[in-house]
Parts: sequence; structure tokens; C-alpha cells
Amino acid sequence: MKQVLGIGLERHGDMIAPKLVLPAPMPVGEVMRGRDPEAVAQMMGRLFNLCGAAQSQAVRLSLGLPADDDDTRREILRDHMAKLFLFWPKALGHASPPMPEGWQRAQPALLRDLWGMGEIRDLDAWLVSGQGLSPLISAIDRLFAPHEAVARVADLFDPMLKMAQENSPAGRMAFHPLMKQAEETRGRGPLWRALGRLLDLTRIITRPAGPVLRPDNTALVAAARGTYALRGHLAGGVVETLERVTPTDHLLAPGGAMELSLATLPWRKAGLAALVVDILDPCIAVEIKGVPHA
Repeated sequence: MKQVLGIGLERHGDMIAPKLVLPAPMPVGEVMRGRDPEAVAQMMGRLFNLCGAAQSQAVRLSLGLPADDDDTRREILRDHMAKLFLFWPKALGHASPPMPEGWQRAQPALLRDLWGMGEIRDLDAWLVSGQGLSPLISAIDRLFAPHEAVARVADLFDPMLKMAQENSPAGRMAFHPLMKQAEETRGRGPLWRALGRLLDLTRIITRPAGPVLRPDNTALVAAARGTYALRGHLAGGVVETLERVTPTDHLLAPGGAMELSLATLPWRKAGLAALVVDILDPCIAVEIKGVPHA
């Protein structure tokens, strides 16, 4: 089910004044009402081609169906690897590095391809080391001065509440010492977010976290873009209600990370808006208008 986010870029002094035009909300609850829960779980994975496994798993947990998070882990692994080895190099005009052999198995040996050898304690030293994916992350870092394209919103506190919250892979890894170094020196900008995705990929390989089911039937499932929250109830063996909140709902909320990141990007760097949006990674198609010609 395709939706399109419109982003208009207007000049406000030396900065960008972004205008977000959000698509109409998907009537998921209405579409699923009265259906068999197993059918709903299968439909969620088919209707949404991004993070479909995570959304299907959330339905299963919330509605009391058998659930296995292996598909969700593979989905996060695939999406993170695609960003780091395919999409971001292409966006930067770089040749895509070869995908590591056997990456689908997510074995610890993959960490050498991501980081190089040895424990990384100093972020700036790693960025210039040439090890692992440091050239890619460093290239992103060099495009933005400290505190450009940054967004400091509330850490994720209530995934079912549709308001500005840091619901992202970077938000999941904000506690990590390397993330703290990035935030202290550059702010929560493109470096912080790109590094967070790399660290989240590391988490998937080394210590994946399982989903959470709250007493009120709210299922919280980690996905490539953040945490999906879904709460459903059955009546007479069929779905009575189904509420769903996505990472993109938090990202695009007023005062959210999308709005703030673009508003802290200088107008002279408006040509980087598409990269900023890609790093923020909304789960819908995006059309950007108003980018000045070089």
C-alpha cells in the first residue's frame, strides 16, 4: 500500500524551512476489523512491503498467535546491510563495496567487515582508520558541520503515542559510548544516525533483543526503522480493534526528527536534503521539492 510524503524546502534566512505534507493515515483498523487473526497477520506482511515481518510478528504477539522472531531479525539484517553496502555508497557517489560472503548467516566474523580489527573506543580515530565501513561513515560525517541536520527529541517513552519521539535504530543505541562521542561532538545528526544503524546491525549479530508483549496486549517489535507498536483485541474469534503506530509516525510528528533535521540544515546545503531524509529513513516514498539548482 503505497503512500507518498511531500517535502517542500523553502529558504528562511540562511536555513531551510521545511514543509511536510503527510499522506492520509492508513485505515488499518477498519480494513482488519472482523477478519480472522491468522489472516490479519498474513495480510500485514503483504500490505506493507517495508518491515512486513516485524508488523506481522506484532499482530501475532498481540492477538495471541504463535510467533517466531527469526524472520524479523533477518529483515533487520537485510535492510541495514542494504543501506550500508548499497544505498548510502550510491547516494555518496561511491562504488558499492562487495557484500561480505555469507552475510546472511550473521556470524560474528561479519563484524570484521563492519568495523575492522580490534575494539573501537575512539570514534574519531576509527573514522580516519580506513577499517571496515569507516570510509563510508566518515564520508557522511565530512558533509555536515557539527550540529547541522540535527534533531534532539524525546527519547522513546510511549510507542503507542503519536508524537515526536526518537524511535530509530540510533535511538536504540544511544547509550553506546561511541554514540555518546558522536552526540557530544556533532549532535544527533547524520553521523549519529548512520553510526547508530551500524551499531544496531552489530546488536543483531551479537545480542538480538526479543519483542515485548505488555499486559494490555500492546506488542513492541524491533524493526529496521525503529520499534513498531501494535495493540489488538478479539471478539468472537475475529479482530475487533487494531491500533498500529510506526517509527515513521514519530519521525513525521510535529517537532519530530524529520522536521528538525531539515530545519537545522543550511540552505546552501539544501542539495543534501535527500541524503538526510534517506538516513532518517521513513517507511514511505518521498518527493522533495524546492531544492535549488547547483
